[in-house]
Amino acid sequence: MTDDLIEDVTETEVQPEPDSEADLSGDGTENEDPDTFPRSYVEQLRQENGKYRQRAQRADELANRLHRALVEQTGRLQDPSDLPFDEDHLEGDNLSLAIDDLLKAKPHLSRRQVKGEIGQGATVPATNVDLAALLRGNR
Repeated sequence: MTDDLIEDVTETEVQPEPDSEADLSGDGTENEDPDTFPRSYVEQLRQENGKYRQRAQRADELANRLHRALVEQTGRLQDPSDLPFDEDHLEGDNLSLAIDDLLKAKPHLSRRQVKGEIGQGATVPATNVDLAALLRGNR
């Protein structure tokens, strides 16, 4: 008896009913979705969008390079990459304020300059050397 029921169910196919009258045209076939566009048009839009993305990426790279150059120009930081990029630094006096804040928080990032005699390079002796005076401890 169950075999008969299974055969009856498999033999009958259920046809879905259309949701609205707009889905069917006069000959009973479905219309294409009105929101679809030709493939060539979609590809053209994607290429155009790709160009804009490349321009935006190039603008971001140039802004980062400008930021780094401006930080280097101040000469206040040992490594210009210590100050992270922020678009606000490119306008007005915000860059110097940001460097001030960074150096207050982390003074070890400031540029170090060697001053005085460090024992390297060509030096001109100030006076003649008196070895006998050095041995006596007079000097």
